[in-house]
Amino acid sequence: MTMQNLPTKISTGNPPLDDILHGGLTADRLYLVEGMPGTGKTTLALQFLLEGVSKGETGLYVTLSETKQELEGVAASHGWSLENIDIYELVDTTAAEDARLQYTMFEPSEIELSTTVDRVLERVKELQPKRIVFDSLSEMRLLSQGSLRYRRQILALKQFFVGRGCTVLLLDDYSGLDDQHLQSIAHGVIRLEHLLSDYGGERRRLRILKHRGSSFLGGAHDLRIVRGGLKVFPREASDQLTKATDTHLIDSGNAEFDELLGGGLNAGTSALLLGPAGVGKSSMALQFAVAAAERNERAVLFQFEESMQSLFVRAAGLGYALQKHVDEGLIHIVNLAPGEITPSEFACLVRDSVRPDDQGRRVGIVAIDSINGYLNSMPHEKFLIIQMHEMLQYLGKRGILTLVVVAQHGMLGQAMGTPVDASYLADSVVLFRYFEAQGEIRQAISVIKKRTGRHERTIREFKLSNRGVEIGPPLKMFRGILTGVPEFDGENDTLIDREGQAS
Repeated sequence: MTMQNLPTKISTGNPPLDDILHGGLTADRLYLVEGMPGTGKTTLALQFLLEGVSKGETGLYVTLSETKQELEGVAASHGWSLENIDIYELVDTTAAEDARLQYTMFEPSEIELSTTVDRVLERVKELQPKRIVFDSLSEMRLLSQGSLRYRRQILALKQFFVGRGCTVLLLDDYSGLDDQHLQSIAHGVIRLEHLLSDYGGERRRLRILKHRGSSFLGGAHDLRIVRGGLKVFPREASDQLTKATDTHLIDSGNAEFDELLGGGLNAGTSALLLGPAGVGKSSMALQFAVAAAERNERAVLFQFEESMQSLFVRAAGLGYALQKHVDEGLIHIVNLAPGEITPSEFACLVRDSVRPDDQGRRVGIVAIDSINGYLNSMPHEKFLIIQMHEMLQYLGKRGILTLVVVAQHGMLGQAMGTPVDASYLADSVVLFRYFEAQGEIRQAISVIKKRTGRHERTIREFKLSNRGVEIGPPLKMFRGILTGVPEFDGENDTLIDREGQAS
């Protein structure tokens, strides 16, 4: 197919949905939008018509199920005005005094389907709209009083619109059973789904079942109904980079730690900060973020567990000017509510946050604290680690260093477990451990994996103080580090002075 013969595409009024459809809907075609009540069909249809209004196109909303006042109420809840959209009600308003209309708009036995459809077609001929919405096919199905007559009428509708230069959305209530005949007639099928999770809020999803003659991003895409329309979260990014990734070394701002890392961690890679609770993993991630801010690079921290207040208190105890960097827009902190986020929503949030800001400053560091919180916030989801892996690849292609905090189950000993496969997710692994010396609990750090370069294989002691993260020289007299309870047999004067420890 030559460029001249490529079909024209039009926007749905929802940019993320257009991305999923790889440019929008093919113009002058008939589409089926199906879903259970409350999934957002009407909202999607109104966005579609309002997009046409913004481009100077005439729009027609044919309603068999809702009154004009009800539609205007839906629009008002989103802050929209429908004054430039022609709303055609298939309701006999002159008979409003009839008591039967208090309970139903019409009775199928008393209204002929052909008469109803003829009225619609006359209105289309008169108005000549570019965009049309039929709401809904469920009422037309009732009017037909038979599947054969109903399908013939839908086919006649499609034939009527051929060559008229208008794009049509047919809204239909989804009963859980696919109407193969109806789906075969439609040029494309969009399904809206409504799910209940074991914990947290309701979950809605969007799926493109068909878009004839055009590619699209398949699978389930999460969505929310918010003021302003449907907020769709594509399963993966539509922009795929092909250029080589910059893999320069990124230092932590701590000379001793950088020595341990062989000069730093490479841009475009991921690193797991692995260890028991409270050992200092989050503080090390914060160290990288502060160092990036001091280089005038942006860093984004996704917090699944620690509150904003607790984070600022901890940063102050380490001597970090976190508030200053936040005010300058160099460090962005995102607190996430457990049970209220979905995988696609989180992935979109990450992708949006790493775009350059208005001043052109790029994001160099992304920290996810922690993967345990990520897994626990979406316990009803499957394949979360695969989705995390896809997201790390996306960040890696953009030269962003991703730090993933992983808390091991348990505090000490061989019973400590890891909730993820470190070799699958990470290019580097930094191991944190507790050890005992002089009757005190101390902390040790080592690098056990770095895929992209050399690193020290020693174990160093570290402490958290008001001067930040302090790392001592390599300690040779350790044994049992891999058991989870390292033992120190060296001289006491080789250990770090514990005064000035951060609270």
